[in-house]
Amino acid sequence: MIGGWEDIRAEVLRRISTQEWPAGVLIPTEEALAQEFGCARATVSRALRELAQAGVVERRRKAGTRVAVLPVRRATLEIPVIRQEVQARGQAHGFQLLRAERLAPPVPVASRLGLAAQAPLWYLETLHLADGQPFVFETRWLNPAILPAVMPDFTALSVNEWLVKNVSYASGDIAFSAAGATAREAEVLGVAAGAALFITERSTWRAEAAITFVRLAHAPGYRVQTVV
Repeated sequence: MIGGWEDIRAEVLRRISTQEWPAGVLIPTEEALAQEFGCARATVSRALRELAQAGVVERRRKAGTRVAVLPVRRATLEIPVIRQEVQARGQAHGFQLLRAERLAPPVPVASRLGLAAQAPLWYLETLHLADGQPFVFETRWLNPAILPAVMPDFTALSVNEWLVKNVSYASGDIAFSAAGATAREAEVLGVAAGAALFITERSTWRAEAAITFVRLAHAPGYRVQTVV
């Protein structure tokens, strides 16, 4: 009998191991599995999320879930609270909210979040400091639909920390790159325009709506470390 999400995970693994669902096949939707197992869709989603993190299946927003062709063990990446990241380095954290206004996002941002280009989002710029020196410049597009009726005070608690503490996400994507500093990034971080920076770009969604797209431009010398 199917009970919690662990039972669903075990049954999905059984079907994959017996080739009932071979590598590369698109498995039934969360709605269909929830109906089959007689449980909530959220329970199925939790089981599939665990399998995706283990590299057994591949989940794509709006494209469904497939059995991985080459299952791999994946690195674990968590959305960090930048304050904690700075403090873990033995440094004092500070931040400055440089800009906060409602704007229509650029087409690439709207497309990435699956939103209409003309729909206004909150645009925020935050500079995080380590011992008073620029650490990371955070530029963020935030869907107002996920905010409470009273706007949080992002001068008292950074938008990064507020989101991690208050808004759960169902899915997301993340990209790392090296890129030349834009004029604005160079101005805020105090580096030459075009200087090589470590860039993190991340989008997150709830099941029903986009949450945010953020670009983090790290000051020179930044390094990332994770576990596998």
